[in-house]
Amino acid sequence: MPSGPLAAALAYILWGLFPLYIKQIVHVPALEIVLHRSAWSLVFVLGLLVLLRRFAWMGPVLRQPRTLAVFTLSALLLGGNWLLYVWAVNAGRVLDASLGYFINPLINVVLGYLVLKERPRPVQWAAVALAAAGVLWLAVGAGHLPWVSLVLAMSFGLYGLLRKTATLGAIEGLALETLLLAPLAVGGLLWLALAGQAHFGQGDTVTDLWLLAAGPFTAVPLLLFASGARRVSMATLGLLQYLGPSIQFVLGVFLYHEPFSASRGIGFVLIWAALAVYSAESWRVLRRQRLAVAA
Repeated sequence: MPSGPLAAALAYILWGLFPLYIKQIVHVPALEIVLHRSAWSLVFVLGLLVLLRRFAWMGPVLRQPRTLAVFTLSALLLGGNWLLYVWAVNAGRVLDASLGYFINPLINVVLGYLVLKERPRPVQWAAVALAAAGVLWLAVGAGHLPWVSLVLAMSFGLYGLLRKTATLGAIEGLALETLLLAPLAVGGLLWLALAGQAHFGQGDTVTDLWLLAAGPFTAVPLLLFASGARRVSMATLGLLQYLGPSIQFVLGVFLYHEPFSASRGIGFVLIWAALAVYSAESWRVLRRQRLAVAA
């Protein structure tokens, strides 16, 4: 598999498994978890930059107001997405989070078409339409406006677009985002500590270790995503993302026993049918290109 799609696929698989991590610290409020995610991600990424000796970019970037504005926006989108996702998992709404990331690929395709002027092939549009039917079925079956799902989809779709068009690489971009979030993260953690509401450093070694692990658990899939997003189309990126919510869906139904009905099953089947159509068409085109090169 080409390195771009492989990196993106690994990122989505890790995100799909992320509820397993969050459930280990379900006793910690969502906001505190997000503050630790941001703070320890910064430490982790800065450690990578030290090992790689890649700090030359920082000086010029900090003197570019437009780049700082773009990454400030992407950092806020990322932080907001993190907060809502962690809250949803802690509140026992893994399936709502899963639905959000089923919707997100459709947002990616639309953004790619409207902003990046990408032109998906007809069969790709057919796959997207089939996936949209599945998502619509899931939304209608919920019986109410799925606001959690819609906000997760929109926030991460816009974040993906900003990172795809960003001027910085994966590690540098994440370092800048977490650096911009650092005043909020560190300030929030200090406030919790002074108010006696912090869960970190209170004698619970297991909780401390899980919160410290938020750095690599957060940064690694983001680095893979940022690396892959720059080398694949928005449409391909969008349909690869079904890996994440599919894993979340399985966890929500079979591990956490959240309510599931036959109606949701129909939507799930429609979405996987869309994946089958898209994958078959992509394989056919790739095979044709390779034969043309060989000839």
